[in-house]
Amino acid sequence: MKSIKEIYRIGTGPSSSHTMAPRKAAEIFLKRHPEAASFEVTLYGSLAATGKGHMTHVAILEVLEPHAPVKIIWEPKIFLPFHPNGMKFTSLDAEGKRTDVWTVYSIGGGALAEEGDGDQSVNTPDVYEMNHMTDILQWCERTGRSYWEYVKEREESDLWDYLFEVWKTMREAVKRGLDAEGVLPGPLNLRRKASSYFIKASGYKSSLQSRGLVFAYALAVSEENASGGVIVTAPTCGSCGVVPGVLYHLQKSREFSDTRILRALATAGLIGNIVKYNASISGAEAGCQAEVGTACSMASAAANQLFGGSPSQIEYAAEMGLEHHLGMTCDPVCGMVQIPCIERNAYAAARALDANLYSSFTDGMHRVSFDKVVEVMKETGNDLPSLYKETSEGGLAKDYHPMK
Repeated sequence: MKSIKEIYRIGTGPSSSHTMAPRKAAEIFLKRHPEAASFEVTLYGSLAATGKGHMTHVAILEVLEPHAPVKIIWEPKIFLPFHPNGMKFTSLDAEGKRTDVWTVYSIGGGALAEEGDGDQSVNTPDVYEMNHMTDILQWCERTGRSYWEYVKEREESDLWDYLFEVWKTMREAVKRGLDAEGVLPGPLNLRRKASSYFIKASGYKSSLQSRGLVFAYALAVSEENASGGVIVTAPTCGSCGVVPGVLYHLQKSREFSDTRILRALATAGLIGNIVKYNASISGAEAGCQAEVGTACSMASAAANQLFGGSPSQIEYAAEMGLEHHLGMTCDPVCGMVQIPCIERNAYAAARALDANLYSSFTDGMHRVSFDKVVEVMKETGNDLPSLYKETSEGGLAKDYHPMK
């Protein structure tokens, strides 16, 4: 498995796979061919189907167009075998002759991959020896350590500085989102809700207030993402409100120190890493279960650790967070990360707190392991028709069409 820094990428929304990764791919290709007289970029599958709503073309054009003319070709009906989010970059000389062709894939969470071995500009080295939760849980029980300590053992020493920047960015996204009002960009004319939820929550007694606040915090980050603000993938842009919503709420209400929050982020990152390695965190590949489901799992584990859960209880909380999102489709209306994505972030944040609480009442023993749920999630994602995997052709998006 890669570093958890690849789970937590700081960048701008609205989509890690449809905006952040294509921008990065364009930067890599431009660096290889600064002499090009023009470029052609072909977008395939999900990238083409919902790319306009996700501003995929804008991200690519912002990088390449200042250097040379760019032609974008949309191929929503063509799905390349390696991954639904395929891109083909072509450089041309002054006579219109092709000088290079590069096919690369956006595999979720802002990460890029090439079919085959690839190169180090795309594929970073593995840093974790164990990549299944069961093995890491046994390591914890054998050594008496926790998940965040396994992360500490495998990562570089600058991890905590990086996680501090992650946490700072998450907090700032919550605060900006709570202050912002008005309508989100795009044709849906969707009003921001975080500020009103925050105000309304203050009028309730403690139990309902707690739930209202976690809604508000998760909405705040998700709305910032939808407006193109600076957020952290956790593990994706489309699911970026769940983990910060839960952790911000717990720090504000329970006064957990930054040190403990960073350790919780380390554990959450490990959970996301396991899902990414063994299944997928890409909505285009496995549906929303891979994005919001994984985010809920990460937040569930982080919360349980903060409340003193054992390694077994933390694993159980993570298992529930993912299990109860199995089969969730990715069907963004108009191809935008707004409906139902924003609301799902708020609901998953509340679900994560419930998973933490449920696990806390147990001894951590249960029949279905986290690894098994990850396996089933992958199988379920493979079985989902493409119209339910970020193409906006089915489900809630069926009666709507991406922007022309």
